[in-house]
Amino acid sequence: MSRKRAGRSRSRKGSPARKAQAIAPVSGGMAPEAPESEVTIYTDGGCIYNPGPGGYGVILIYGDRRKELSAGFRRTTNNRMEIMAAIAGLEALKRPCTVTVFSDSQYLVHAIELGWAMRWKAHAWWRNRDERALNPDLWDRLLQLCEVHRVRFQWVRGHAGNPENERCDQMARRAVESPNLAIDLEYEKEHPFRPRRAAH
Repeated sequence: MSRKRAGRSRSRKGSPARKAQAIAPVSGGMAPEAPESEVTIYTDGGCIYNPGPGGYGVILIYGDRRKELSAGFRRTTNNRMEIMAAIAGLEALKRPCTVTVFSDSQYLVHAIELGWAMRWKAHAWWRNRDERALNPDLWDRLLQLCEVHRVRFQWVRGHAGNPENERCDQMARRAVESPNLAIDLEYEKEHPFRPRRAAH
């Protein structure tokens, strides 16, 4: 779901009547038999508009076991969904593991592998003197998970025929089209949700 632009012919219907819920840990995780078991996670996330309705898809692979996760939100951003996909995958693990996370988001991969997110946190979530780091709530959660697990992030080119990446993209798209989208409370605190007006 890396090419996320306005104008895609996808459903944008969501139910604002759903009870408010924050992005929360994913239940029903996998439980590898031994600590430091090797797990592979594929992730993708994005929005129909940016910001706008968004979703993520995650695939966890451990040996011959496989688990798929997805969720949709009524208003969020591409980058938040990319980060949340990684969080959802890591939070689904019940024990410390050695994990390789594949993502087509260079923003996500570089922020962890090049130490950007650690530096932002060390500087009270400032990128530099003038710019605040975006999405500190999610970066903080992800960094904590990276302390629990031994995690390596690896970039994979989106829409390039990788079957697991394509499947994550498909799940993210379907999650956005679900009738009852969740609420990204941290994002909506600063960016209140306003339903789009119907076209005349």
